[in-house]
Amino acid sequence: MSRVGKKPVVIPEKTKVSYENRVVTVQGEKGTLTQTIHPAVDLKITDGVLNVVPFEDKRTSRAMQGLMRSLVANMIVGVNQGFERTLVIDGIGYRAETQGNAIVLNVGYSNPVKFDLPAGVSASVDRNTIIKLSSIDKEKLGRTAAAIRKIRPPEPYKGKGIKYAEERIRRKAGKAGVTAQ
Repeated sequence: MSRVGKKPVVIPEKTKVSYENRVVTVQGEKGTLTQTIHPAVDLKITDGVLNVVPFEDKRTSRAMQGLMRSLVANMIVGVNQGFERTLVIDGIGYRAETQGNAIVLNVGYSNPVKFDLPAGVSASVDRNTIIKLSSIDKEKLGRTAAAIRKIRPPEPYKGKGIKYAEERIRRKAGKAGVTAQ
């Protein structure tokens, strides 16, 4: 059995969870999220606790039990607290700024790169080099952060580029140079 999938998900008081026609809807202080539930599992909601139950004892059912439990738990956390991801821009002259619902990045290309944020994701820029993304949907937030990082990934020699705040870049030694004989 899935260890993650067997854990019950506690539903906070101010959160409303409904499950109809294989679609779970979670409403909270920050918004509403919906998710389609895989046919291999089912949800049981009783007394403020949500359990994910597999239909059969097969490998795919157990895997989907853990996945669906994690997705629903992330939805509940998202509508109550939200999620945040921080990106750091490193490099001489590299900077970012927000323009409406977009981020304009100057990261060493001949022209600035304009990145339009998807609906539901908001951004703020601190000190021109720190981008803070926030959203109630963890998956959308992660995809957006990965797309921004992909514009100029960090390189291993000087560490220039866009990286996650908690990411450590493995540095390489440059050329050794020619030794005199």
